[in-house]
Amino acid sequence: MTDGRKTGFSPLVAGGVAVAVLGLSALVGRRNAPDPSHPKIRRWYRRLDKPGFTPPDKVFGAVWPVLETLATAGGYRLLRQPASPRRNAALALWLGNSAMIGGWTELFFRERRIGTSTVAAGTMAVGTAALAATAWKIDRPAAASVMPLATWLAFATILSGEVLRRNSRP
Repeated sequence: MTDGRKTGFSPLVAGGVAVAVLGLSALVGRRNAPDPSHPKIRRWYRRLDKPGFTPPDKVFGAVWPVLETLATAGGYRLLRQPASPRRNAALALWLGNSAMIGGWTELFFRERRIGTSTVAAGTMAVGTAALAATAWKIDRPAAASVMPLATWLAFATILSGEVLRRNSRP
């Protein structure tokens, strides 16, 4: 603290927090994955009427880890910034979005609440865009790191809404 400002977290603490957030989100997401280790979830998901623009399962499996890792790198960068109301708001948005990603998998895959999960996806898209906007004035690389996630979540909201429409009973 050479200029009188409070410093951010140390690299070790920031790294520990970032890895813990990523690990917890991945653990919850993995618990609900529609893969062979969860045959009931997989069967239900495969039976859904999905639109033609639904990416193949392998794309989902490849995209999510990259997006979450990018967001985690952004979270790490924010944790390293000097404490301020804006930094704290950005961290709250990052932590909230990270928790909601795991929560979304619980809602959609385990509880099969497609409508609620569609609202959650939209909320995450808006929250991630708000995170990018809030972080922009603090750390532009951190802000840029979540922009692909915001775009993917907007797409996921559209996709989830279409799955809901196709699978709703009249």
